[in-house]
Amino acid sequence: MKRYFKYRCNETRGDQFDDWGFSNWYNELDEDFFSSRQLEIFDNGNILKYDENKFSDEFGMLCDQSLSLEELENSGSVEISQDEFESIWTSRKALNE
Repeated sequence: MKRYFKYRCNETRGDQFDDWGFSNWYNELDEDFFSSRQLEIFDNGNILKYDENKFSDEFGMLCDQSLSLEELENSGSVEISQDEFESIWTSRKALNE
């Protein structure tokens, strides 16, 4: 069973794309809490998407570590519905698509 989370990252990237600003992250997690899809929406409007078809690129990568529910809660993540995730995933064109 998949679960869906969103959280606000109030840190910049710390790389050549640092001026993109902070970001909102959306994750689809499998039963072992590995990301199967990840969407990052930056304050400047840039969007990145990662999944099994696009694992990494020059901008970043799909999270390759299992997360725990405790880590998610401590990061301020909020669980969202599959419908909310799908709506955001399908309605946004990503820079890396």
